[in-house]
Amino acid sequence: MDYLFWRKNTIRRKNTIRRPEDDRDPYPWIIWYIWKARNDKLFRGIDRDPLELVRYAESECQAWYNAKESIHTPPRASITEETQTLSLDNMCMVDGSWTSTYQFSGIGWFWKDNTGKIQLMGTQNLRMRETALHSELEALKWALECMLQHSNCQNFGTDCKDLIAMVKDPQAWPNFSTELEVIQLILMCYSDFKITYVPRAQNEIADSLARNARSFHRSLCFIGCSIPVWYPRPPHV
Repeated sequence: MDYLFWRKNTIRRKNTIRRPEDDRDPYPWIIWYIWKARNDKLFRGIDRDPLELVRYAESECQAWYNAKESIHTPPRASITEETQTLSLDNMCMVDGSWTSTYQFSGIGWFWKDNTGKIQLMGTQNLRMRETALHSELEALKWALECMLQHSNCQNFGTDCKDLIAMVKDPQAWPNFSTELEVIQLILMCYSDFKITYVPRAQNEIADSLARNARSFHRSLCFIGCSIPVWYPRPPHV
């Protein structure tokens, strides 16, 4: 302790003021090894020489700083974030909508062909599911079934990252095992299934179809090439 509170302070007064990152003060190491020596004395009956202990702590401190300096940190490149538009051609976009205050959960999907034109869409409401993720699974299941019947589309898109995680690793989501088992069975009919994350801004149509179905005043199930006149029109359609 004499070293810590007297000799070290004397040395500090003699030295010039340095930047914090250049100050190699071994206090933390000294205190740590004092604590370890205390435990050795208390529990193992081993006495440590104080001067040897301080010198060892200082050497550990120096070794730590030397190792830190030897690690070369490359300069960080300037990264410019650019918003890239994901191609939705020949992709079926899906979405689910759920709130605890509504009677129904809503699901929706739309399919664009290779030219980027919407060829088919679907909107449906179901008895309210347990959670929003259950609604997302129902939306994907219905879209998978419809694409098997009406197109050769193998690519699906969603703005729900958890949905992608569930499909890729169903064992990690035991609370959704029933729904995931059904989806895995349907996927056996697909030769090259892919599911991709798409930002919400590029999934507005499916989102609108799902939300409108959720808030519809009676049971609803519609599949068609265009929106009926009696149904709220999604954006960009």
